[in-house]
Amino acid sequence: MSNRAVRRQQLKEPESDKGARNPARSVATPRTGGAGKAAQTGGAWYRPRWVMDIISELRKVVWPSFYDVRHLTVVIVIVTVNIGAVLCGIDMAFGQFIDRTLLSN
Repeated sequence: MSNRAVRRQQLKEPESDKGARNPARSVATPRTGGAGKAAQTGGAWYRPRWVMDIISELRKVVWPSFYDVRHLTVVIVIVTVNIGAVLCGIDMAFGQFIDRTLLSN
């Protein structure tokens, strides 16, 4: 059994059962194929295991609200403009320095 399967089994077990084994409980066998729940239960179509993993991970995502997205977008635009202005100033200053010192002939 892989580490992932062991962790999932531990998460499924209640706190009282973690120390002792319950012989009445059936032992979970790892899946050998790439079939998802639809193929195991005789579903109409086949979904690979990696697709099921992607779907389960996307269900765990905490999506930001519209307000958060708008606020962070404004912050990113302001920071980007400020950094661009600073780099432009540094570039112009170095350009003037090079013109006056090295190209003064």
